[in-house]
Order: sequence, then structure tokens, then C-alpha cells
Amino acid sequence: MLKELNIKYTLAWIGIILFRFLPFRAPNVEPLLAVVMPFSTRIGYVGSFLFAASSIVVYDAFTSGWGMWTLITMLAYGALGLGSRAFFAHRTPSALNFVGFSIISTIFYDAVTGLTVGPLFFHQSLMVAIVGQIPFTILHLAGSVLFAVLLSPVVYRWVNSAEVVTVQKVADGSLYGC
Repeated sequence: MLKELNIKYTLAWIGIILFRFLPFRAPNVEPLLAVVMPFSTRIGYVGSFLFAASSIVVYDAFTSGWGMWTLITMLAYGALGLGSRAFFAHRTPSALNFVGFSIISTIFYDAVTGLTVGPLFFHQSLMVAIVGQIPFTILHLAGSVLFAVLLSPVVYRWVNSAEVVTVQKVADGSLYGC
């Protein structure tokens, strides 16, 4: 069972990284949180933190390079992984709860990252950061809610299924009728 979970964890993590490389993707419209939430019900606090935080570190390594923004966004997303584990330890993993947690988490993440990175590292005024963050957060919320409704329940069923994931099933698309 642990080996199967490790394969699913790895496939999901790689999928998150690859999704972020899609061209013309709106900023922060990505399935990371939608995947972390269902996985957090199985992989505990450390696994949830590492899943989220490491995806930020690896993506930055291939794109913008590492900087203090990497540390801030890594810790913010890692905190979402921890928060997800705590949230779903006492709630049923349902579409409604995935949406509720994604709304709270997106606002937290955008407040922490949007109101620190610009002012601290790019010398924006706080007012400019706030005004610029509003449309960004609206877009981010729309993406988070959409992924929470459509993707999180599917990932939750997959993570908790007895389906054995093999490289062949991924390659030929037979995993869950893909």
C-alpha cells in the first residue's frame, strides 16, 4: 500500500510541476492546492508540507531562479499543506469542504505572498501591492474553486482507491479511463 501511495504521490507531484509549465496559463491558476487537499488526508503533516513546498522550489529552479520570494512562497504553500491536513482531519473530504478550504487558503496565500514579495523585494508601496493584488486574487480564487470542485474529489477517490498505478497504465491512458 505504501509503495502504491508513493507512486501516486510522485505522479501527482510531477503532474503539478508539468502543469505549471503550460504556456499562456493565467498566473496562479493551477491545481496544486486541489491536489494537496486530497493527498493531505493520507500523507500526514510532513508529506503535505513537502508536497506543496517542494513543488514551489523545483518550479522556481527551472524558471525564475531561487530568491527570497521562493522562501516566502514555499513556506506559504507548505503552510497550506499543513492547514489542509489539520482541516481534513476533522472534516469529510467533500467537494463543499474542498471549496471552503480552497477559498480560505487562496486568500491567505495571496495576502502573505502578494503583500510581502512586491513591497519587500520589488520596492512597491503597500497600496500598489493591495490594488494590484485584487484582480489577481479574484482570478486565483476562480481557479482554486474550479479545481476544488472538479479535480479534488477525483484525486481523493484515486488516492484512496485500491487501484495499483503502473507506468504502463499511465503511458497508455488506461488509468481511470484517461
